[in-house]
Amino acid sequence: MDNLLLFFVALIPVAWLIVSLGVLKIPGQKACPIALAITVVLSILVWQMPVIDSLTGALEGAAMALWPIFLVIVAAVFTYNLVTHTGGMETIKKMMSSVSTDQRILVLILAWGFGGFLEAIAGFGTAVAIPASILAALGFNPVFAAIICLIANTTPTAFGAIGLPVSTLASVTGLNVNDLSFTIAIQLFVMIVVIPFILVMITGKSVKALKGVFFITLMAGLSFGLPQIFVAKYLGAELPAIVGSVICMGVMILMAKVFYKDTAAKDAEKIPVKTAVMAWLPFILVFAIIILCSSLFPMINGLLKQVSTTVQIYTGAHGKPMTFYWLATPGTLIIIATYLGGLIQGVKFGEISTILGKTVKQMFKSAITIMSIVALAKVMGYSGMIGVIAQILVLVTGDFYPLIAPLIGALGTFVTGSDTSANVLFGGLQVEAANAIGMSPYWLAAANTAGATAGKMISPQSIAVATAATGIIGSEGKILQATLKVCAIYVLIIGLVVYFGAPLIEGLLSTFG
Repeated sequence: MDNLLLFFVALIPVAWLIVSLGVLKIPGQKACPIALAITVVLSILVWQMPVIDSLTGALEGAAMALWPIFLVIVAAVFTYNLVTHTGGMETIKKMMSSVSTDQRILVLILAWGFGGFLEAIAGFGTAVAIPASILAALGFNPVFAAIICLIANTTPTAFGAIGLPVSTLASVTGLNVNDLSFTIAIQLFVMIVVIPFILVMITGKSVKALKGVFFITLMAGLSFGLPQIFVAKYLGAELPAIVGSVICMGVMILMAKVFYKDTAAKDAEKIPVKTAVMAWLPFILVFAIIILCSSLFPMINGLLKQVSTTVQIYTGAHGKPMTFYWLATPGTLIIIATYLGGLIQGVKFGEISTILGKTVKQMFKSAITIMSIVALAKVMGYSGMIGVIAQILVLVTGDFYPLIAPLIGALGTFVTGSDTSANVLFGGLQVEAANAIGMSPYWLAAANTAGATAGKMISPQSIAVATAATGIIGSEGKILQATLKVCAIYVLIIGLVVYFGAPLIEGLLSTFG
């Protein structure tokens, strides 16, 4: 069978995902296992993969999906659920919405800064649902609130859910997570600066809307993007978006209070310092414990890494033993931090455990989806299916492949609704394509993530969350029309950054490596 025919056969699982999720609207937990079954059958019948290798490849993917990927998902949503349960989220909402009455500044603080923080700490729809519902409650048009929060929830998703998309991409491609994080932060920097300007212009329905708020809009991007680059380089994937969003919120709130005093909410409720600290406490502890147990403190990190299990799952020629770290993994650390935060807040241990149990149950369908996607990607990689797709794409596009690399990532998120799934699905393809054209695998793997952040705003899954949060179910078409235009501009800009910026990354990695 020639390579061109193999290319189309290899695309069958991806085509099924596009049709089943995007057109037929089949839920992910049903469509993705079918895609996995198709992939396994093709790997055995067409690529002549031994049955045991195909099945153990899928098993390895499922194991990776459960630990650490699903663990991080549960941990992040568990923290959010606990903060909601204690009433802390209501306090945080009041703090965020009391800073200004200027709609442009409110959009920057709530949709961009606070939304970025929620994406960093929890992800999975919280960053759209909560800011959109707050904006709607403050009198914003619900459709506008949904659109603005979808557009804002783009660049932060790269390091969302405690860096899960990037750490997963590093796992499936075998790339160094710190260098990959640094590369992604650099690649996204342009859009991190641009998106706040787009948000303000959409809020004011004109470029003229920037008048009077240009400086705070510029600082909204710079104060998020610059710390993110630094943290990504030296701390890896878990903290860039958390640090970036917290500094961004701090800078914008300070600027609003100093330079925009006349826009301050006059009847805002005063939140006592102790109440504010207690509301934020679980998030503060997550931040502190992740840093304390990171490679910045090698003694603690080394001790935690000793609690591990190494096992060989995949039986094929290229199989490597998998190591499961039971303590030195973000999911475990987040759960520990959340328990501590809840106990300090006065919540009983049993009550916290009940919230954790409900969270696991709440995320069960996501587990099936993610296990299937990661298993599918493993089988496609081990069988050679991804290699064939990469080979033909490079053959057709040649040196211009970097221009379309972000589009592939955007397609992945549009289909799956998840940056993590898009990285699992196409991360290996991007690395193989990079090797084929002699480009840095870090740069094209990063391009997949950058493109995936663009696809987030047009994903049917994300749009469904936005419409449900603002009570406008049925307005999906109108929202998609608006976000599609911004997505097209976003992918084009990222494509140009990837194409023309490729020579720079080698120098940056060697300079700061």
